[in-house]
Parts: sequence; structure tokens; C-alpha cells
Amino acid sequence: MTSYIEKINNYIKALDNDTLSALQSISSEKKYKKGDLLLRQNEICGKSYLLISGIARKYYLNDGKEITTELYFENDLAISFDSYTLQQPSREFIEALTDVTVSITHYQAFQDAKAKHQKLLSLDLMLAEYYGMWVENRLFQFHTMSATERYLNIFNKSPHIVQTIPLTIIASYLGISLETLSRIRAKI
Repeated sequence: MTSYIEKINNYIKALDNDTLSALQSISSEKKYKKGDLLLRQNEICGKSYLLISGIARKYYLNDGKEITTELYFENDLAISFDSYTLQQPSREFIEALTDVTVSITHYQAFQDAKAKHQKLLSLDLMLAEYYGMWVENRLFQFHTMSATERYLNIFNKSPHIVQTIPLTIIASYLGISLETLSRIRAKI
């Protein structure tokens, strides 16, 4: 899916000056400290957060236990998809796992810009397509790969994850217990 991210980045770089200026005018940069929440459960996700640097995660609470569903790195767009799209309260939190710098775009400002700049509609569609492919791939992995294979997949593609993110979060993201993750790591 890296090629699709490149496709999106190339599309943005090729935007005409007027469209690019409109996109830049509705975006602002902000820094968050490790542990800060970019979004809280039951808040409406009224902003998208493009990570410039750092690592964040999306999680929800289930019987008081944090379940990590997504990890965000540089150039990832952090949103609660259904909350953002439907402008309804989020079931999830978005948390900075490290200090992060993000480019923030407000939902309504982006909707207004899309109405004026047709190319932003195409960009929005590309982002939704990419997210759909990512979700499909994640479901495929959960249904076809063992816990060890899922861990090795992350380790081989992104070893920095294992070095940077607490093991409890990695275990939650993989859908396994911390004990199972420890056994997998001991075997490798």
C-alpha cells in the first residue's frame, strides 16, 4: 500500500496553486506532548490530523481495557472515520504515543474547500479508498495469519514500532495478550 500513499502524495504535489493554497489556508500545525489526547471518546471528530512527526494511536475502552485499533506514523491521517464522516460522537480516543507534530484541518473548512475545488473531492476519495484498503488488509491478516505471523509482519515491515511503542499497546494492536506476545518474542 506504500505505492498508494505515493500516489496520494504525488497527487497533492501536482495540485494547481489555487487548490494547494486553499488546502494550506485551512490547515494549521500543532504540537502535542506524549500522552496528550487529540480526540476523546464521545467527542465529535471535527478535525483531521496529518502526522508530520511522531507516533499516535487510536483506541477504545472495552470493560475498562484499552484496545488499540490503529497506529499512526509520519504521513498518516489520524481520524475516527465514522465520527469524522458522520459528525457524530466518537467511540474512540486518539492519543500521542510520543511527542507529535500534526497538520490539523477542520472538517467544515475541508467540506467548504471541496465545494470550491473539484480536485479536493478527488483527494478525499483517494484518502477514503486508501483507508478502505487498509481496513480490508487488516481484517485479512486477522483472519488468515497467526499471532506470530502478525507480529513478524509488523516487525519485518516496521521494526521501529517494536522499539518505540510499549509492548502492551503492540499486544493490543495484534489482538493478543501481553503474555502471548512475550512467548512469541522469546521464540524469535
